[in-house]
Amino acid sequence: MSDFRVTLEAAWIVRDVASAADAVGIAVSECGKRLHPSAKFVDVDVLNSPCPHCGREITTATVAARTALVGLLLSMRVFDANSPEHAEKIALRVIGSALRDVPLSLFEIEEADGDEKGAGSGRNVSRPEDTA
Repeated sequence: MSDFRVTLEAAWIVRDVASAADAVGIAVSECGKRLHPSAKFVDVDVLNSPCPHCGREITTATVAARTALVGLLLSMRVFDANSPEHAEKIALRVIGSALRDVPLSLFEIEEADGDEKGAGSGRNVSRPEDTA
């Protein structure tokens, strides 16, 4: 049995917002509130993607008709999982139960080091298919 750091991608909808920056702040705040107290150990971060034109990292937030779609990364450590697939199922169950009706998909699974204390930054994460 191993420990894994599982990162899920979430699509968060924010209504009645004027800018992408406001949408990001609201999405992170709302997500944190819904994760607390049952899953307060989940790290919430904003998903960054490369700009298709310049290659620079940009936040994934789009606003249309005062409604925004914000990409979030939700990362947690799963202890004593039988396999990466088992760790993914555990993370989906824990996070999904706190965030009902929020689309979730696997972003990355890493085998956790023994000295890790269970908290990670969730930054500089890449998709598994990007590294292959």
